[in-house]
Amino acid sequence: MVMNLISELDVVKEKCAQCRACDLCKTRTQTVFSSGVPNHKLMLIGEAPGFYEDKQGEPFVGKAGQLLDRIFASTGLSRQKDVYICNTIKCRPPDNRDPLPEEKAACREFLNAQLEILKPRIILLCGRVAVQSMTDTGLGITKLRGQWFDGPYNSKMMPIFHPSYLLRNDSREKGSPKWLMWQDIQEIKKAYDAL
Repeated sequence: MVMNLISELDVVKEKCAQCRACDLCKTRTQTVFSSGVPNHKLMLIGEAPGFYEDKQGEPFVGKAGQLLDRIFASTGLSRQKDVYICNTIKCRPPDNRDPLPEEKAACREFLNAQLEILKPRIILLCGRVAVQSMTDTGLGITKLRGQWFDGPYNSKMMPIFHPSYLLRNDSREKGSPKWLMWQDIQEIKKAYDAL
């Protein structure tokens, strides 16, 4: 079954690699489609590729990605066995700026295809841009994180802090972003184990 998912995703990945629907194709090194393992249980949607992701062609490979891996590992999850990771858009915006609405719209077909092929039961919305792209609440991530929302294909979505935000907010005191993330990842693991 995983092989079928991979072959379906590979067709979309190839189409994505040739995409010229917005101006980001002019400045990218390559498209950044996904990492992790295709599965029906857990998908993480990030914001957009950064410098290292653009160079390596894989999401979350810099310091933020290392922290994300440690966060997953704290509950026994890993991108190699349990999590499929992608971004809202597949090309790096110049200077890591937020993606423009027209860039998100141009890239949406690829994210929609990933969601349709995998139909994940749990979707983590990692960071503000991912939350804004997948919900219409208008609220910021600090108000939304840790809550479950109905998502596509009968999934449950939870907004979580982006690891780069956690790197800038190092405190682990009760109520701090890192402390809140620890609460969130434990809740996510409970939901994952219940599937």
